[in-house]
Amino acid sequence: MTMPLRLGLAGLGSMGRNHLRVISNHPQTELTAISDPDAAALEAALSQTGARGFADPLAMIEEANLDGVVLAAPTTAHVSLALAAIERGLPVLVEKPLAATVEDGLMIVNAARKQGVRVQVGHVERYNPAVLEMGRLLREGWLSTIYAITCRRAGPFPARIRDVGVTVDLGTHDVDMLCWIADERPVRVYAETAQRLHATHEDLTFGLMHFPSGAIGFLDVDWLTPVKRRSLVAVGEEGMFELDYLTQKLTFTRSNVERPQMIRGYATTFSGDVAEIPITNVEPLRAELDEFVRVLRTGDRPYVDAEDGLWAVAIANGLLTAAAERRPIDLSDLPSRLAAK
Repeated sequence: MTMPLRLGLAGLGSMGRNHLRVISNHPQTELTAISDPDAAALEAALSQTGARGFADPLAMIEEANLDGVVLAAPTTAHVSLALAAIERGLPVLVEKPLAATVEDGLMIVNAARKQGVRVQVGHVERYNPAVLEMGRLLREGWLSTIYAITCRRAGPFPARIRDVGVTVDLGTHDVDMLCWIADERPVRVYAETAQRLHATHEDLTFGLMHFPSGAIGFLDVDWLTPVKRRSLVAVGEEGMFELDYLTQKLTFTRSNVERPQMIRGYATTFSGDVAEIPITNVEPLRAELDEFVRVLRTGDRPYVDAEDGLWAVAIANGLLTAAAERRPIDLSDLPSRLAAK
């Protein structure tokens, strides 16, 4: 029989606790070690799992006998922990964002390439079954030309996040998704931000991304909305996809200019046929862990790797620069700037 993979988990925040649950219940993984500076949170996790506990994640990486590491620590800690794991030859699953800055992200990418260690980034929406099905249909040509993609990711203020703002913390999800759907990366971005509740960072961002094909991406992210909202709309030549990440509902509305909808005798709009696409519900985080297991077993490239994570961080920081300088930012030279040294 194949032995379970011994994983270490760094961080017991909200995502860390989700990782703890998923790793503990996966048939091919064993939660061998957990680290968190909060003694009470650590003790509670250890009592559930029987894992070995560490207050210091670097000590866990150094001392525990592991096959891989899941990093769910604060964003600014990702670079030091990822580099420590890579130095020991341990594959890493890093919660998104890969890093707080482009420079830190480049250090992770370069170290991983130099050491030949796989780094997977936890852009969990890429594993959402509705997203995967939409991607399959896009590749089949349901939208031969994409005109616009709109993302909304909103929710209540998270008091625990102090090291980065909403653009890097949440916006990297949608930056990555917009690039994946468009199947290209933007050459120009612009944004407006606001700081309403957060002590040091922006908590609202409206961002625009212009792609080489002419497609336009728009993202609306905030920590000010009292309930979670996670949605995406992709409009193209043949119609429109609408996706709800939370319910995993996906619909396609086909363009139909031959049947106008009459309002008071005037053909003011044109109604298309709407079809709900069947989706088999899957927990995206479980699918993400399945992928990490595959990477650990085979050594293959992750579905979402460090380079993908680096691009998301770089584009998010481009949006922040655009907002700060109140001008569009040209990203056409970004591929050369992000090339691993």
